Amino acid sequence: MNTQFGLRKIIAAGCFAALASCAATNDSDITESTASTEELIAGLQIVDCLLPGQMRKLGNMTYLSPRRPIKTTAADCNIRGGEYVAFDRADYKTALKIWLPAAEAGDADAQLAVGEIFEKGLGTEPNYEAAVLWYQKAADQGNKSAQFNLGTLYEQGLGVEKNKLQALNLYREAWGLPSDSVIFQEAAQAEQAALRSELEKKLATKNDQLALMQRQVNGLKKQLENNKDSLNSTANGATELVTMTKLLASLQDDRASVERQLSTIPRLRTPTATLATADVQNDVASKVKVADMDFGRYYALVIGNRNYAQIESLQTPINDAREIGEILEKQYGFQVQLLLDSDRLTVMKAINELHNVLTEKDNLLIYYAGHGSMINVGERDTGYWLPINADPPPNDASWVSNEFISNHLGRIEAKRVLVIADSCYGGLLSSAPGHLFFGQNSTTSSNEYIKYKLPRRSRLLLSSGGDKPVIDDGGSNHSVFAQELIEALRSNTGVLSAPDLYASIRGPVKARAAGNKFIQEPVYKSIKGAGHEVGDFFFVPKTLTQ
Repeated sequence: MNTQFGLRKIIAAGCFAALASCAATNDSDITESTASTEELIAGLQIVDCLLPGQMRKLGNMTYLSPRRPIKTTAADCNIRGGEYVAFDRADYKTALKIWLPAAEAGDADAQLAVGEIFEKGLGTEPNYEAAVLWYQKAADQGNKSAQFNLGTLYEQGLGVEKNKLQALNLYREAWGLPSDSVIFQEAAQAEQAALRSELEKKLATKNDQLALMQRQVNGLKKQLENNKDSLNSTANGATELVTMTKLLASLQDDRASVERQLSTIPRLRTPTATLATADVQNDVASKVKVADMDFGRYYALVIGNRNYAQIESLQTPINDAREIGEILEKQYGFQVQLLLDSDRLTVMKAINELHNVLTEKDNLLIYYAGHGSMINVGERDTGYWLPINADPPPNDASWVSNEFISNHLGRIEAKRVLVIADSCYGGLLSSAPGHLFFGQNSTTSSNEYIKYKLPRRSRLLLSSGGDKPVIDDGGSNHSVFAQELIEALRSNTGVLSAPDLYASIRGPVKARAAGNKFIQEPVYKSIKGAGHEVGDFFFVPKTLTQ
């Protein structure tokens, strides 16, 4: 482009010089000057050039390689001894003759060129379906331009069904962005929200249409039953009933199609663009003892945020929090403080006031279900829990930072603390690597193991998806993570260590998420900077203490 601009300046200067001396220039000089200028301009045009084959040697054998298509200027093509059509460059048949053999042989650049020929039309109507086919071939080989061009067709619905999420993913690949890039995730989640809203409206419309059609079909059936004696009306009515039944079936198929599309869009626990409070319970919880082992008292702060004021609301956090809180209380004897749809002040006060309740022999479990977010600060990612009065990213003024949480965990005197975070980027609560542990064997439930761990402090994190986004639904009115957590806690009959709990749900969560076309894997690790030693956390069913 810079070269062209420079040439334009040279041409303009030459024309100005010709005008300045026109009194001394005859007509033939002007014609010659104009002709040379036109030739220069023509030489700058980009053409489909077919270069001659190259003489190559292989051992004692000499052979001529196939001719190679390139896009270059007409002047460069001439210099290199190439072939191009001067007067019908806009004809797609001519252009295809240049590029198609190489494209069919698997050359990605040639496949890109063929895709562009079909998309542009070149003297005929565009063939978007053919363009998609050739762009896809080149994109599969990693051709960035083909990935981008294919993305534009998906975005516009040309040659393919319109799919903005697919377009975004192709743009991401073309730009070299990783799949977990914040830039990509924010854009993808915005498109997910828009698409989900559109499909939900379509679904509501289909439901209304189906209800109306069903009423009409039922009415016609009754009418036919009442007019059995009239052969003429019965025949006409039967024909009409067949037609309406077909329409009803067609509407049901349409609704099923919309439902399938809607089911493929995971609802994430991250924000895109009602206040309940609870006081700290001051009742003294009972100590838990099994044989000669004193586990101390058990407290749980269970937080479920669903209905947000400024960002997209979720579906399952309140169900998750209530169910888990009930299991902890009834099956394991926790004293539970339940916070539902809480603002920032309520959450922070509840965490702060735990300091006044817990002693050095107690156990604390904090469960959080709701939106989570992250902000990159230099080379470090900082995570947040989002209360219901949170503003959309990047305004974090009303968010609850991981630093606030971990600082309080270090201040609290409880011997054993486990944080279970079912939110996007929940794993950022700790910068420690994944935990090395003994899982799903008798070691972590043996008396020797328990007696060794009980005197030692623990500050542990079980995150539903590490430092990645997590899915909100997919688990029968619960998140995929909460569903497996609930089942594991409910089915347990012995002393259950946190490592064993993690080991039992890790695989099922991955599988359940994969069933919802989403990649999610829980993470278990210690919380750095909060006073963790080598302790553990144990769930003790009430049946063992009675």
